[in-house]
Amino acid sequence: MEGRSYQRFPTVKIRELKNDYAKFELRDTDASIANALRRVMIAEVPTIAIDLVEIEVNSSVLNDEFIAHRLGLIPLTSERAMSMRFSRDCDACDGDGQCEYCSVEFHLRAKCLNDQTLDVTSRELISSDPSVVPVDFASPSSEYDNAENRGIMIVKLRRGQELRLRAIARKGIGKDHAKWSPAATVTFMYEPEIYINEDMMEKLTLEQRMSVVESSPTKVFDIDAKTGRVVVVDPEAYTYDDEVIKKCESLNAPGLVEVHPKEDSFIFTVESTGAIKASQLVLNAIDILKQKLDAVRLSEDTVEADEQFLELDAHMRGG
Repeated sequence: MEGRSYQRFPTVKIRELKNDYAKFELRDTDASIANALRRVMIAEVPTIAIDLVEIEVNSSVLNDEFIAHRLGLIPLTSERAMSMRFSRDCDACDGDGQCEYCSVEFHLRAKCLNDQTLDVTSRELISSDPSVVPVDFASPSSEYDNAENRGIMIVKLRRGQELRLRAIARKGIGKDHAKWSPAATVTFMYEPEIYINEDMMEKLTLEQRMSVVESSPTKVFDIDAKTGRVVVVDPEAYTYDDEVIKKCESLNAPGLVEVHPKEDSFIFTVESTGAIKASQLVLNAIDILKQKLDAVRLSEDTVEADEQFLELDAHMRGG
């Protein structure tokens, strides 16, 4: 119907928030927007990762390509990635990708001088920009020498072996290479609505009720200790496996339990690689999604304007 508006106003409710983890509800929208947000978080939020490695000396057991690949997969703190330029678009270095506006330089120098095996980790990488460094996954309370606090392993050296290299980190997105993806995991699920037919449930024995509860692989249902009724204890633990539905049918009680997904309500779980905080990952993804929608709207306006100019041109020529 002409003049009818389909505009919606999605709402977000934060459930849990940590540096590398976020869980939130997205309501009053549909699956297309939820999935678009998920895909943008995985593949289009930019981060910084090592993209070029120049090996000066490498007498380790790993070849140059192997080490370069391992370096590329080390997550780097990328808070400034949104403001950096893509190397291909940088006019300061004519797309060379080695200037302060589109890259960060790293150096690594390590040599084993005794019989003790030397672990070369991400802590050995020296950055030209203090804001772009390898992500530290260590607990603040742990000691420096603990295994948990030694950084990400690159290579091991024995006596006399040496590794010297220069590396250039650049801005990129996960769509180009997985090393630039800021997300370890991004998932969403429809929020389930679970209904129990109490009249039908009253006709079941306690043993049958227990079988209904135990049919679910996850702890969704339980027996109320006082009333003996089946109750829903954690609806979000339901994985849409239909096991409880099949169990009800096997008890000749179809419709005993009904599960309906809320088609406008989603529960997101986001885990970051540590390159950026999970909260910033979501905010950056929303900004990028808005930019994409603006681009689509602009292109539609341009097409409409072109059609109007063509009609005017045809009218003028005909006249």
